[in-house]
Amino acid sequence: MKVVWFNILLWFLTLCSRPVLAHFQVLLPSSDIITPDENRTIELKLLFTHPMAQGPLMNMEIPKQFGVMAHGSKQDLLPTLQPHRTDGKTFFTARYLLKSPADYIFFVEPAPYWEATEGKMIIHYTKVVVDAFTAGTGWDQLIGFPVEIEPLVRPYGLWTGNLFRALVKKEGIPVPFAMVEVEYFNEGEQVKVPSDPFLTQQIKTDAQGVFAYTMPKSGWWGFAALIDGDTPLINSKGGPIVPVELGALMWVKTVEMR
Repeated sequence: MKVVWFNILLWFLTLCSRPVLAHFQVLLPSSDIITPDENRTIELKLLFTHPMAQGPLMNMEIPKQFGVMAHGSKQDLLPTLQPHRTDGKTFFTARYLLKSPADYIFFVEPAPYWEATEGKMIIHYTKVVVDAFTAGTGWDQLIGFPVEIEPLVRPYGLWTGNLFRALVKKEGIPVPFAMVEVEYFNEGEQVKVPSDPFLTQQIKTDAQGVFAYTMPKSGWWGFAALIDGDTPLINSKGGPIVPVELGALMWVKTVEMR
């Protein structure tokens, strides 16, 4: 009996010693700016993971919504999704042809994800903007998600070191003092993390619901404003009703000035 309790204690201490990794719904296009002389078809990658740690990959069900907004109207892109499997986990890719000058806002509402270690369901409403043919307008349009980030800085054409500012909204109303997690998409693990607190940056919105962050390295940066949902959901694994974490996510890219 003592051996059993010792093993349970050892498992618990091991679990507590692991770094707490932030979940991020990833929605990345092959480019955030398309010029007239470039290939007009972009590729998009959708996965649920820990961007800075580059894993582990978490399983994605078919999203509730996947689409694009341009010229003030939405287009359903769910039929374009292609599933892929890695280590038994599903992620998706898609291709999209840009036909006219516009800022194209790609968005996804994933299926709720059960996170057993946190005892809650997670829904991250995510978007990213692609500028086609130097349109330069429409990047601040809102999708109409329950929780959403409204950029106050154009979210493309950004140099490394630029300050990104945005407003966090829930049902159209600014959310003061909301927690915002920030992670770098550390593709190829080019950034060496000295200790766990460097994995995820944490900032909060101010009294008006605005946050700001200066991005120190070129590449893709994810901003996740985390807000408690008002309505609990049934655990998707067949368990009881549990709390819900709503995430308003946005991805932006920076480029090194040379």
